[in-house]
Amino acid sequence: MKDDYRHQGLRRRLVDLLRTKGISDGAVLQAIGKVPRHGFIDDTAFLDLAYQDIAFPILCGQTISQPYTVAFQTQLLEIAPGMKVLEIGTGSGYQTAVLCELGCKVFTVERHKPLYLQTKERLKGMGYRFSAYYGDGFEGLPKEAPFDRILVTCGAPWIPVALEGQLKVGGSLVIPVGEGEEQRMFKLERKADGAMAKVDHGAFRFVPMLQDKAK
Repeated sequence: MKDDYRHQGLRRRLVDLLRTKGISDGAVLQAIGKVPRHGFIDDTAFLDLAYQDIAFPILCGQTISQPYTVAFQTQLLEIAPGMKVLEIGTGSGYQTAVLCELGCKVFTVERHKPLYLQTKERLKGMGYRFSAYYGDGFEGLPKEAPFDRILVTCGAPWIPVALEGQLKVGGSLVIPVGEGEEQRMFKLERKADGAMAKVDHGAFRFVPMLQDKAK
């Protein structure tokens, strides 16, 4: 994959834009600046727009989220290198790559098999190390739990109990919740007594989170 000075310059401009929109975590901005977003876009008609702050369609009726949304969710996670992170909704792999750049041990689950297969190979070809699974995001990944952080990259109709149960004490879950066109971005934190503290971080739009595996 070609990643030349032009692409790198466009990423720097994107990082500057995200900073003006309120993304202040230096590590997150640095990760966004390293990931070649143009490598995650299937339709060549969109390549010249790869570093604009907009979403794009990908396989299976899904989307690659706009960079601001990726940066916002990632910033909410408050990640430190070495953390064990579960991502629900691998999608194009762009968010996965950002998490890898932050030094996480990433476990990612995708329910659409064609997307799972394509993205797994794409990320490996880019040199990222992660663990990918084809499965139902509502179930999480119990065999690898508990996790320091859990990130859901699709709009959930409710907060899955299974995901809450797979968080470590002190761990955080970032998830957009809502069944309409718009969701609320929630951050949940597991307290020492097992209780979950929940904070609303505003309105966003995501493709819906669906149960069971797709064919």
